[in-house]
Amino acid sequence: MGNKKATLKTHKGAKRRFKITATGKIMHAKGMKSHLRRKKAPRVKRQFDRMLVMDETTTGRVRRLLPNG
Repeated sequence: MGNKKATLKTHKGAKRRFKITATGKIMHAKGMKSHLRRKKAPRVKRQFDRMLVMDETTTGRVRRLLPNG
């Protein structure tokens, strides 16, 4: 009974914001994509729909928030 190992919990906000690919890269959406969108060019609006690969400096921080992902 006393030998149970504590499991790490997933940060639910990070779970909704980031996706982990099969190769282990972390993808995220761009910000600033809803306010004043009328003024933006169609090409720019299409680019907002794409997910971007997260840079290496913040990847470690996000990995700690998603231990089981």
